Amino acid sequence: MLKNGLYEQIINKSIDDELAATDKLSQTAPIDSAEAAKVLAKYAAEVVEKSLENVKDNGGDLWAQVELVNNIVATIISETRDNTFDRLSVSERAEQLLALMDRKNSVLALNDKAEIVRPETSIAQSSLFTGAVHEPQMYTELKKEIVSCDHIDMLVSFIKWSGLRLLINELTEFTQNGGTLRIITTSYMGATDMKAIEELHKLSNTQIKVSYDTKRTRLHAKTYVFYRNTGFTTAYVGSSNLSNAAISSGLEWNVKVTRKDLPETIDKIAATFESYWNSSEFEYYGEGQRERLAHALKAEKYYDSNNPEMYTLDIQPYSYQQEILDRLEAERKVRGYTRNLVVAATGTGKTVISALDYKSFRKQNSGKRCRLLFVAHREEILRQSLYTFRAVLKDANFGEMFVGNHRPESIDNLFISIQTFNSQGFTEKTDPDFYDYVVVDEFHHAAAPTYQKLLSYYYPKILLGLTATPERMDGKSILQYFNNRIAAEIRLPEAIDRKLLCPFQYFGVTDTVDLDRLKWSAGGYDKTELSYIYTLSGMSAHRRADHIVSSLLRYVTDIDAVKGLGFCVSVEHAKFMSDYFNERGISAMFLTGKSVEEERRDAQNRLVSGEVHFIFVVDLYND
Repeated sequence: MLKNGLYEQIINKSIDDELAATDKLSQTAPIDSAEAAKVLAKYAAEVVEKSLENVKDNGGDLWAQVELVNNIVATIISETRDNTFDRLSVSERAEQLLALMDRKNSVLALNDKAEIVRPETSIAQSSLFTGAVHEPQMYTELKKEIVSCDHIDMLVSFIKWSGLRLLINELTEFTQNGGTLRIITTSYMGATDMKAIEELHKLSNTQIKVSYDTKRTRLHAKTYVFYRNTGFTTAYVGSSNLSNAAISSGLEWNVKVTRKDLPETIDKIAATFESYWNSSEFEYYGEGQRERLAHALKAEKYYDSNNPEMYTLDIQPYSYQQEILDRLEAERKVRGYTRNLVVAATGTGKTVISALDYKSFRKQNSGKRCRLLFVAHREEILRQSLYTFRAVLKDANFGEMFVGNHRPESIDNLFISIQTFNSQGFTEKTDPDFYDYVVVDEFHHAAAPTYQKLLSYYYPKILLGLTATPERMDGKSILQYFNNRIAAEIRLPEAIDRKLLCPFQYFGVTDTVDLDRLKWSAGGYDKTELSYIYTLSGMSAHRRADHIVSSLLRYVTDIDAVKGLGFCVSVEHAKFMSDYFNERGISAMFLTGKSVEEERRDAQNRLVSGEVHFIFVVDLYND
């Protein structure tokens, strides 16, 4: 039955009969003769698709469906008296052509079964990308579109090196093989990276046009068009600029348009791009434009001067944190477990969860002392945790630290290092039930002997363990303290899938040193031999260090903005790498497990301030 509303529907016999039987107001119009072929063809396609489904539903196989299509073609030949339509009959092979390639000058000359790269999504049917977990990431599709097309047009507001570096290898191969690339972008908000434009400018067969208009923002479009000589052109139109977040992990929406089902849209995209390309607003980027673009980008940047240390917000849990808090409440009230382990990926706010849970505990025990003991193994963790608890409780005077040079005036709410706890014989200074709520951060350390007195002595109303990595390298289990169970968890893959953490980018760089002849013992290479080959082996060591520097310059946007750690196998190796970087103008220093706390703190401050760009370490920062 027809519903009330708007239509653009060919009137078939069924609809005609229904209209004749109703007293509702209907509005009709003749089929436009100029558009008749297109309108009728689309309707015929719907009818044919339904008929083919009918054949299938009634037991017909693929061959029966092919026969029906060929019968339709035969009818067309009969009606038009044009035998050329016979060549459009479906072949008895009932196959689709997916690719046609020259064997010569390619791997196909050696192996005709070599993989031919093609996008995962159809190049004949349009689709939508939403950044959902179950669909291909946009940048992986863009890579495959690039290497399988003949010409590319890109129209983006800004270009970040973080996004371009994901595609640069494919674009380099594409242009070197004769493919042509045109790019239109802007200096909008100073968001474009100079390095990205310079790297694109180095590509062969590539032209770039830029709008330097900093007074008004006209270009917000984001379009990537991949033209194919086969006619299977595709275009991605939506919200994604060329940045890592936009094409890999962001909740961006992009429609993939194909010429096969939306030819008019592709034609309009091409015509509009051409009009922009020929507009005076967009200027060619060439050798003499670098300084101008750099100035335009700098003029558009701004800096945020807000002070993050202010207690101005009432901290509320995110939905995933609330889920964990609810699980903890259920474990205690429903199952009776007062000792619980929370496993949460770094960056998801384990400490915030513990502070919010403690806040709830205080509310449930209003009028009582609710003494807190927070234990960790590093002063920095304790300092950050104390700040978090004060922010959540909105009490700038809550709690005190007992670590290093910090001596508390009260131990009621104490943030203490495990080293201080043991050296001060803290169990002798407090009763087993003195603390109502005990938090042990980085609980994967708890299998160590230094934690045993703490865990066996106290009997708090609540014990909460926090860790991102409950699995220890030595195989020891920490679950024995929690009835062999994890109360609540959110692991790294889930946190990334739920867009709680930005996905890390991992670039694997081929090592130039052959380690086949090195000794392997106790689960790893002999460190003395490794140190020698990485440090004292002459040209081999220098070649490897040079390869590391070259790879850094290749992948990072701006070496002056990098804050990096280099993990080394020995003190000699760390010093060698630090000296090598400094000699090449990249400020660096090294630390070891024997470096004093003041030296470590100074190194961290220099890294944060940008005075130093790399710290090479040995037996340090392994967590």
